[in-house]
Amino acid sequence: MTVGFILLVHTALDRAAQVARHWALSGCPVVIHADRKVTRSAYAKLQRRVKGMDNVRFVTPRRHCAWGTWGIVGATLSAAETMLAEYPDVRHVYLASGSCLPLRPVQELEAYLAERPRTDFIESVTIEDVAWSKGGFERERFTLRFPFSWKSHRELFDRWVAIQRRFKLHRAIPDPIVPHLGSQWWCLSRATLTAILEDPNRERYDRYFRRVWIPDESYFQSLVRLHSTSVESRSLTLSKFDSQGKPYVFYDDHLQLLRRSDCFMARKIWPHADRLYSAFLSNDPNVTKNAEPRPGRIDRMFANAGERRVLGRPGLYMQGRFPRNDRENGRTAGPYSVFEGFGELFVDFDTWLARVTGHRVHKHLYAPERAELAGGEQVYNGALTDSAALRDYNPCAFLTNLIWTTRGERQCFMFGPRDNQFPAGFMAADPNAQISVIAGAWAIPLHRSGLPRELMRKEAARLQRIEAGHLELLRARWVKARVRIWTLADFVEAPMEKLQDVLDEIVPLQGRRMTEVPRMADLGGFGRFLQDLKNDGMNLHLPGDFPADDFPEGPPRTMPYLVKQAE
Repeated sequence: MTVGFILLVHTALDRAAQVARHWALSGCPVVIHADRKVTRSAYAKLQRRVKGMDNVRFVTPRRHCAWGTWGIVGATLSAAETMLAEYPDVRHVYLASGSCLPLRPVQELEAYLAERPRTDFIESVTIEDVAWSKGGFERERFTLRFPFSWKSHRELFDRWVAIQRRFKLHRAIPDPIVPHLGSQWWCLSRATLTAILEDPNRERYDRYFRRVWIPDESYFQSLVRLHSTSVESRSLTLSKFDSQGKPYVFYDDHLQLLRRSDCFMARKIWPHADRLYSAFLSNDPNVTKNAEPRPGRIDRMFANAGERRVLGRPGLYMQGRFPRNDRENGRTAGPYSVFEGFGELFVDFDTWLARVTGHRVHKHLYAPERAELAGGEQVYNGALTDSAALRDYNPCAFLTNLIWTTRGERQCFMFGPRDNQFPAGFMAADPNAQISVIAGAWAIPLHRSGLPRELMRKEAARLQRIEAGHLELLRARWVKARVRIWTLADFVEAPMEKLQDVLDEIVPLQGRRMTEVPRMADLGGFGRFLQDLKNDGMNLHLPGDFPADDFPEGPPRTMPYLVKQAE
């Protein structure tokens, strides 16, 4: 008993000849069908490469095997008829393509099939129960007619499908066929393949499947259910497909991956993968495994590769896969913290925060004049500059690039109503963002600005209007960022607890209290300043309720508490 191989080739004929010689020298008959589009000179060269191999045959006449058409099935049937007629010792027939490569010794495959003499290995799933194809048609491929090639006559193909759908020109599936789909690459027993070829209704079946879409994925997969007594719905050939239904190509660096699969065959192999061909085209008994093929062992790697190709890496934007809004794989590459009002309430807050957390802390990245990068840098990671013009060309991309180029290091920066507000919505919808706001803190530097009362009131009204809109945005239901909002009056009542909450999320202190706190700005006379703005007719509400005499000249009442903690 032996196994025979049907080899369908159309490109890389030198590799196909190399594999055919390997099988032939191992004592296995090989029947080759070369696509009709292969030139006469190339076909003659292929024949010369296997000249002298008595157990190699060529199918004539040659058929044109366009993708998704009957030609592939017709070529396979002709090759199968040749195989069964000329090689009576063959007990299993293995269908392969010119880009297939055997991964295990032929003797091991023969022994495996000898233990299962009546078993047919073919992926065969019903269209009613399982969505097998990646896009395209499911049941309609069996009820519509497809006389035009999808690849070479796309417009005719689409128009004819639309006409059939509009006028409901459906055709019946011939009894007793139950439509099944599966991989084209199978290994069938002689008994089953003979039953399919000699079926008295074969002419009717062939006529029907000539107009089925991609019949090579359904002809044998459906008919085997009528004649086989033992079907293993799986292929012995390793073939993986991406999200678009295109096969993965294996290269030299996939050598160990292919060995781990324990499959007997792999498709598709890059024609120039010399290392793979030299490693696997051997019948060395030292590499015999006697193991069950387990392509599932490497499924996780393909799943990860497919996910990476479709989604990309979180926070990385590519020209070839630039996402639509809300369809990106993560707006940014890692967590970051935004502080609003802290730089106004505390003196040198950025320096203190960098010392306590050990992270890079920027001042106002979106300041009108320039991006205030940490340490006063003019050029930062990823060649990001402090130029406001370049930053504001795409403010959100500036942030995503900053987070991407500093992966593994949390970025912290200040933000406020004086800054460019464009990225506010982007940050609010980003789960990686931690946004902490002391509402109304913008009034502290305004208090010390020395501006005339009229200008001060107008500026205060402008800043309050901007911050009020920003706070409304942060309170929206769709916000995904971690947001904390306090009024200035609430925050200064108990600043230590609130600072502790913020820092615990950045650098967990594991229950320990802070031993160093930032120095609060001098708020002497600040309450009177707010009251004066109200007296001038401004509806000032964001800073909270500050009595006019709450902060007399000198440190506020919370300062002794802070100093004590620092000591």
